[in-house]
Amino acid sequence: LLDAPLAIVDLETTGSDPASDRVTEIAVLAIDNFGVTGEWSTLVNPGTGIPGPIQALTGITGEMVAAAPRFAHLPGELYERLDGRVFVAHNARFDYGFLRREFERAALKYTANTLCTVRLARRQRMTRRRPRPCP
Repeated sequence: LLDAPLAIVDLETTGSDPASDRVTEIAVLAIDNFGVTGEWSTLVNPGTGIPGPIQALTGITGEMVAAAPRFAHLPGELYERLDGRVFVAHNARFDYGFLRREFERAALKYTANTLCTVRLARRQRMTRRRPRPCP
């Protein structure tokens, strides 16, 4: 799986519910043969307010996204960057769920194999053997 083309993705959003919240920032790193072959990021105008706690968490304000494109202007370019790549994210379920929902709103179907770095890290931690204390 890791020798396949990868898209390392990070999103910021207005909240935690893909059904009602929206994306405010997208970043994608394309990885081929273990090397970075492309970088892309953009702020996204969510078309709604960004709650104060989310602004404090992400540093993204309504003023920052006011002139940014709406997701409806991004799906073609973004789809090209993701198509045929394993979707990799820290908490992939969250980011993948949001992107799938945004693509649906744009009348596009997006599916991908996913790799969650949270799960990968947990699995790695669980498989490491802890040294035994000296008697």
